[in-house]
Amino acid sequence: MVKLRLKRCGRKQRAVYRIVAIDVRSRREGRDLRKVGFYDPIKNQTYLNVPAILYFLEKGAQPTGTVQDILKKAEVFKELWSNKIQLN
Repeated sequence: MVKLRLKRCGRKQRAVYRIVAIDVRSRREGRDLRKVGFYDPIKNQTYLNVPAILYFLEKGAQPTGTVQDILKKAEVFKELWSNKIQLN
């Protein structure tokens, strides 16, 4: 199973996170399948590769709680629902 989760980067006391698609059995800093975004909690900046995120969500990837909150703020789930409505 694949999850969308945060992977810690940056230096000591100055963490930034990559949003990655990763196998559930991998550790947090393990090898990821694909980098799909970036989150900086100090500057409160996010970058999301929305087509890649939608691809993984449609294939059944589960976001962690924090990633789900980030995606809700960016309204990615609205795009996911609009894509599902167009397909039907």
